Amino acid sequence: MYSGSGFSDWEIGDITVILHNGVYHLFHLIIPNHDYIAHATSPDGISWKRVHNALFVGDPGDWDDDMLWTMHVCEVKGKFEMYYTGLQRRDRGVISRIGLAESENLIDWKKNRKNIFPIEPKGIYYEAIHSNPRKWLSFRDPFRFEYNNEVYLLICARTVSGPVSRRGCVGIAKITNDMVELMPPLLYPMVYDDIECPCIFELHNRFYVLGSIREDIKVRYWFAPDFFEEYHSFRDDVLLPQGNYAARTVEDGEHLLIFNFFYVGQINALRVLPPPKELDADEKGRLLLKSYYRWDQMVIKTIQQEEVKEVRHLLANPKSNSMIEPNKWTCGSKSGYEIFCFEQPSASFIWEGLLTVEGMGKLGLVSDIDEDGNGYFISFDVSSGLIQIRAWGFNPMNNRQNFIFNNIQSAIFTINGIKSFAFKLIRYGHYIELSIDGIVKLTLMDYTYSGGGIGLYSASSVISLQNSVVKILPELEDEYASQEEAGRLVK
Repeated sequence: MYSGSGFSDWEIGDITVILHNGVYHLFHLIIPNHDYIAHATSPDGISWKRVHNALFVGDPGDWDDDMLWTMHVCEVKGKFEMYYTGLQRRDRGVISRIGLAESENLIDWKKNRKNIFPIEPKGIYYEAIHSNPRKWLSFRDPFRFEYNNEVYLLICARTVSGPVSRRGCVGIAKITNDMVELMPPLLYPMVYDDIECPCIFELHNRFYVLGSIREDIKVRYWFAPDFFEEYHSFRDDVLLPQGNYAARTVEDGEHLLIFNFFYVGQINALRVLPPPKELDADEKGRLLLKSYYRWDQMVIKTIQQEEVKEVRHLLANPKSNSMIEPNKWTCGSKSGYEIFCFEQPSASFIWEGLLTVEGMGKLGLVSDIDEDGNGYFISFDVSSGLIQIRAWGFNPMNNRQNFIFNNIQSAIFTINGIKSFAFKLIRYGHYIELSIDGIVKLTLMDYTYSGGGIGLYSASSVISLQNSVVKILPELEDEYASQEEAGRLVK
C-alpha cells in the first residue's frame, strides 16, 4: 500500500498508473498544495517507492502557475505523454485548463508549448469563463483515448444549460495534429455536479465509461455498444463502493486492472492507494470486480480447515452451540450473539470458505477480534442481499457513548436459492477486501482494529462453514517505508 503522507495524512490526490517494462508507475497529485505531480514505482502494484517528482507548477505568469490537477499518462509511439490540468493565479485558480507534458523515459518531463495548449472550453457545449454560474470552471481530468486511429480526450466538464448542480458531464475533445475540436458531451446523465476523473475502455465488445462522483464518494459506470453510441447504466451502477475514488484502468497482459485511492474516514483525512482489482463483465454486460491475480502468487503457507485445532465461543453465550468436524463447522445461537473464532495465523492473510445459512437470523464473518469481542463484523443480510462491514467495540475515550459502531462500507450481493456463498476475505496490513462467489463486494482501508481472531458470528441463526482455507501472506512493508526514495529509475 501507499499513502504518500508527509506533514498531512491526506496528501495523495487523483492518480494515473502505467505499466512499462514490468514496472508499475504511479503519478499522483499532492494535496492540498497541488504544486507538483509525484511519481512512485512498484514491481507488483502493491508496494511503492517514491522516485523523482514528475512535474511542477509553472513560473509566475504561466497558465499553470497556481496548481496542477488530475493527469493521465500514456505511451504513444514509444514515448510518453502526460495530459494534465492546470490553474492560473491570475484567474484566482477558478478556471481549469488542459496541458501536455512529454517524456522519453517516464522520469524527465518537458511541458509542450504548442499553440493548441492549454485547451479550454469555448462556451458552445461546455461552461466557459463567462458562462459558469457555479463561479468555478470544470474543464479538467483529461483521459486520452484512441478510436479508429483518431485521438480524443475525455474531460470532466459541465454543460451550458440545466440545473446548476446537475450539469456534470463527460466532455470530449478531438485532437488532430495542431487542431483541437470540442465535441458534444460523450455522456450527460443530468444528475451530478461533476463526473470526475473520467476514463473509458473496451471490454467484451462494449465500451465503458467510469466516473467518480463527489456526492457520495463512489465510482460509477455507464456502457454503450460503441464509442459514440448512447450510454446507459444498470440499476446497480456502482463499480467501487463508498470511499473509493479517482479510479483509472491499466492493461496488465490479459488482466485489466483498476487502481484508485481510498478516503479513510472523511474526505480531508488519510488517503491511501490500496491494491488494485481486476475488471470483467458478465453476459449482460455488468462490470464485475475480481481480486488481483498477484495475491495467489504471494501466498507463503496454506492452512486447511482440519488443521485448525480450536474454535472458541468467545462470548460464552449459553444459548449457543457448535459442532466442529474436520471439514465442516456448524455454529448457531438460539438467542443473542455468539462469536465462533479461531486464532488468525498471521496479520496478513487470505481466508476462503463456503458459508451456508441453515437457519434464519443475523450472521456473518468477524476479523481482528480481540478477547472482548472488539473488531470488524461483516454482516450478511440473506433476505435483502445486503452485505456490510462495521467497526464494533468498546470506546474508552467517551464514557457517555462507550461504544464504537461505525458502518464503514456496504454493497449488495446476489442471493441464491440454497443460501450458500463462497467467500474470500483478504486482510493485508490495513486493507480489507471481501469477495462473494468470486466478485469483490467490499474494498477498503481501516485502522481501527488489529485483534488476533477471525471467525463467524451468529444471532438467532445457524450457519455452517466448509472448504475453509487460510493462506498466509508475507509481512507488509509499512506504508511510511514507501516514502523512501527508490532512486533515479530510468526505463
